[in-house]
Formats: sequence, structure tokens, C-alpha cells
Amino acid sequence: MLEKLGSMRDAFGEALAEVGGTNPRVVVLGADTTASLKSATFGAKYPERFFNLGIAEQNLIGVAAGFALAGKVAYAGTYAIFVPGKCVDQIRNNVAYPNLDVKIVCSHGGISVGPDGASHQQVEDIAIMRTIPKMRVVVPCDSVSTKAIVKAISEISGPFYVRLARPNTPVVYEDGFEYQFGRARILQEGADVAIVACGILVPEALRAAESLRRRGVKASVIDLNTIKPLDGDVIEKYARRCGRVVTAEEHNIMGGMGSAVAEILVENYPVPLRRVGVRDTFGESGEAPELMKKYGLTAANIEEAALAVRGKN
Repeated sequence: MLEKLGSMRDAFGEALAEVGGTNPRVVVLGADTTASLKSATFGAKYPERFFNLGIAEQNLIGVAAGFALAGKVAYAGTYAIFVPGKCVDQIRNNVAYPNLDVKIVCSHGGISVGPDGASHQQVEDIAIMRTIPKMRVVVPCDSVSTKAIVKAISEISGPFYVRLARPNTPVVYEDGFEYQFGRARILQEGADVAIVACGILVPEALRAAESLRRRGVKASVIDLNTIKPLDGDVIEKYARRCGRVVTAEEHNIMGGMGSAVAEILVENYPVPLRRVGVRDTFGESGEAPELMKKYGLTAANIEEAALAVRGKN
């Protein structure tokens, strides 16, 4: 299944168009990146409910909040470096504090943005958004789950942040995937180490687990697509079963998904833990595959972490 590639951005546009056809309350807003994010697909079908506000990201969030106050379900999106990057105050006070129905869906998360360089490589957004009360944080791993998630959250009241990747990525799920809010997905069972991954590190985790299997190590692989609220029951269950945990994310290891998992473990069932992610540094310009390798975000890095954590008692 991992040989097939899909576009999260295409899936986002397709999902918006489908939701727009079934829910007339849905409006879509962008900030001069609607062609890139494919949200213009919605605009072509429903121009009266589509608003491109230009390069004015704080205004994007404020207008989305206004639509939500008027009874709409507002999808607002641009690149992750700009939202939440420039808009924490507006997100906190205009959207989360009043618990409005604003779905913030941003592409170009992580260093896989590539040649645009560090100024456009957002590796802090999960940490920022998961600390805001009432905000839910979701990171799909492929195009199939992206489409399902974007459609599902239209029916769940309140604010969301959904993080997408720029490049085409391996397809993990088959068509018909159903998103379960707040529930992790078990992709592979094993008793030696639990690998908890999100976003485009999920297929890397599956590749690592296959390589580990050939070395006699049986790994569980968990897609933690919902980082907030985090599925603490599954994390604790597999910590108890495996005794060791590795987390993998395309994000700074400070404050990201790995930190969220560590918080659950230290309070409920402490076990040895290794975090695979960007190690508290900015990225640089380069092609996505070479950046993923340089910054330690590959299947080989996950496998190395799994072998290392098995040496801990």
C-alpha cells in the first residue's frame, strides 16, 4: 500500500467540495494560497461561500470567527508557518476562548516544505496549538485520512487545527477509512516496542517495523492522528504490553506529539521512551527527502531508536 502516493491538499479540496454540497452552513476562507491548498476547488462550486482575504492572516482568523458567530461552519486555511505562526492571539481569543466552529486547516507543515527553507518550515505548530484550551489538534498521515478527517470535523462542534504536508505522500489507508475523533489507530501489533507516529512519519514507522521484524523485533505501530485530545488509554495499553515506546513526528521534539505521549506515560505508566523528530533546530533549504534524512526523520532513524530503547530497563 505504501507504494501508492496521494496529495493531502487535493484530498482537502475534494473534501471541502463534498461537505459544501451537503452542508450549506459551510464557508471556506483563504489567505492568497487557495490555489496551492486546493481550497479553490470549493470556490469553483460555491463561489458565494468562498472568500480569499489576501495576505492578511490575522484578518483571516478574525473573519472566520465572525462567520462562526453568525452560525456558519468556517474552514480557514493557508500555510502552517503563517497560521498559527502569525495568529496566536486571534486563535486564542477570537476562536478558542469563545469555542467557535472554526476549522483551521493548514498545509506545508514540517521541513518537508523543502526548498522554501527555514522561514517556511513550521516545526512548532503542534506545540503551540495543543496548549490552547478547547483547541483540538489533528495530523492526518495520508490523503485518504485527510479527506475523512476534513469531512468528519464539520459535524463536530468547536475549533480544530488540522496539519497537512506539502509533498505527495504514501497512502496508508484504503478508501472507506472512517475517522474516530480522539481515537488512535493500531496499524500493526507487536509486543517488543510500540512506535507511536503521526503525519508523514506514519509510513516511515511502518517501514521501520518491517525492517525490525526481519531482525526478530516485533513492533506495534500506532497512528496518533488526533494529538489533542490524546488517546491516553491506547498509549498506556501499549506501554504496558511492549514496555518501551518510540515516538516519531515531523516536528520539534520540544512540545510536540512526543512530548504529549511522554506526559501521559510519566503520569500513568512510565517506560523507556525515545523521541524521533526535529531536535530543537531550524531547517534549511533542500529537497524534502534529503532534509528528512539530514534531520533524522526516516524509517532508519525510527528503527535505530527502537533498537536503542530496547536496551533500557
